[in-house]
Amino acid sequence: MLHAANATLQLTEQLLSLASVTPQDAGCQALIAQRLQALGFVCETIDSGPDDFQVKNLWAKRKATGREGNASAKTLVFAGHTDVVPTGPLAQWDSAPFSPSHRDGKLYGRGASDMKTSLAAFVVAIEEFLAQTPEPALNIALLLTSDEEGPAVDGTVVVCKALKARGEVLDYCIVGEPTSVERTGDIIKNGRRGTMSGKLTVKGVQGHIAYPHMADNPIHRAAPALAELVAVRWDEGNAYFPPTSWQVSNMHGGTGASNVIPGEVVIDFNFRFSTESTPESLQSRLAAVLDKHGLRYELVWTIGGLPFLTPPGTLVDAVRDAIRDETGLETQLSTTGGTSDGRFLAQICPQVIELGPPNATIHKINEYVALADIEPLTNIYRRVLERLHAQAAA
Repeated sequence: MLHAANATLQLTEQLLSLASVTPQDAGCQALIAQRLQALGFVCETIDSGPDDFQVKNLWAKRKATGREGNASAKTLVFAGHTDVVPTGPLAQWDSAPFSPSHRDGKLYGRGASDMKTSLAAFVVAIEEFLAQTPEPALNIALLLTSDEEGPAVDGTVVVCKALKARGEVLDYCIVGEPTSVERTGDIIKNGRRGTMSGKLTVKGVQGHIAYPHMADNPIHRAAPALAELVAVRWDEGNAYFPPTSWQVSNMHGGTGASNVIPGEVVIDFNFRFSTESTPESLQSRLAAVLDKHGLRYELVWTIGGLPFLTPPGTLVDAVRDAIRDETGLETQLSTTGGTSDGRFLAQICPQVIELGPPNATIHKINEYVALADIEPLTNIYRRVLERLHAQAAA
């Protein structure tokens, strides 16, 4: 067997060579499925989406064999995405983004840190674990999608709905998002804030700007309400989450002419909310402010994802121990940043964390992963498998 660093590096380079820009998978999942099938995994492809945006999803599972009545065995899922964001201007890359290259101890390529190194580390960690423990007392599964960087409506969420419908029970999930900052394992995500957007249309009466008494300026109407909303303290957060935030992202009003009072103004805004608030409570409180100011309005809500939190327990403790034993680091728990597919997995799995390599270059020109971060990531994943197996076999 190849040394972990070499085996993971080799598979990472193979994956980086496949131009899997959302929603394309470009053969990544087939490559991974081939490796998993050799280990006894049953692999299922779940395609979703319209013909012009076809998404590939992979659900692969190997049932526990090391204990009687394995129907009661716990299931650990490794989850991630094979799609990557577009490269940006090719001329700005120092090497071709889909031709993996090495410079100064780094592996360059689109997806190197987000998240093809994690995918390769998943596979190699499982291979090493099963070589040592051919009859584990733990179910092991992988859930991969090619629609995480895109709309995310035909990817992980579709698989989660299918698994829930068939009664599949998931106990632990590790998402391979690049969570680290300086070194692999220094930070893991044990939760994420929810995201909810609103499109507010405040109605007025269009008119000549010289005759304001014959019009009703919706921007003027909305301004006091917006000022109040900016000052609202939505919640205080908690030990794991900062307070909920509300931000205006866009405002559109007017005809473009300087002498016309607009007939309406459209305001886009977003909540990033903690587990201290719910979509219903935030919607109700915001509408109360609008009504208080007597606005005539239309409001459309879009919930992008609910917040989730995995407090210290079986999975967090296993990951912390694995990181400490492999790197000597005392990892930090964090819920910062944007959303991830963890929000879908948390709806069917009670313990979800995110752990991957440093994220300094994700989505950037010349994305890379340090070669020194590859072996520790693989070993951490393997150590988590070993710990959860040991608990299950006890």
